[in-house]
Amino acid sequence: MTNKIVVGICGASGSIYGIRLLKALLSQPREVHLIISEAGKLVMAHELGLKESSSFEQFLKSDGVRFHEGARLIQHAPDNLFAESASGSFKHQGMVIAPCSMKTLAAVASGFATNLMERTADVCLKEKRPLVLVPREAPLNKIHMQNMIKACEAGAIIVPPSPAFYFHPESINDLVDFIVARILDQLNIGHNLVGEWGTD
Repeated sequence: MTNKIVVGICGASGSIYGIRLLKALLSQPREVHLIISEAGKLVMAHELGLKESSSFEQFLKSDGVRFHEGARLIQHAPDNLFAESASGSFKHQGMVIAPCSMKTLAAVASGFATNLMERTADVCLKEKRPLVLVPREAPLNKIHMQNMIKACEAGAIIVPPSPAFYFHPESINDLVDFIVARILDQLNIGHNLVGEWGTD
């Protein structure tokens, strides 16, 4: 099985989900293909302090991400429709969009791909590869819910960022890691973020 994963980070609030997901993935010998929308960069700058002048890898390391010696991070411009992930012949284990904006959700649900993130998601659906969407909005209107149903019926997996509290979280990172754990579970990727129910 390939160890390649595609991660998209949109302009919805909650870029911490994408960063914590990268932290988990890059701690393993995996090739991660990353797509960040322009709005996603703006939100990341506001919420997490990403500076335009700093390299993204340096930003990740300053945020506690430790790269496995076998890990590789490949960044793609959101307008680069010639990137590998735009083709169905590019084999990978799945794609996660975290957070997923309502705009991107609408594009995925309707098959309207205008950028690399939307195109890659569309390819996942047509090639029957896992596509995990982490839609962040509240409250949800009828259009949002209908788009989630359409995306789900097309094959996407919807993982709302709704953490549980039965494991007694002590920090925001604990809450975020719970969601990241659920994402990794959907991709059959092992982790030690949150134990299974009933385990110590």
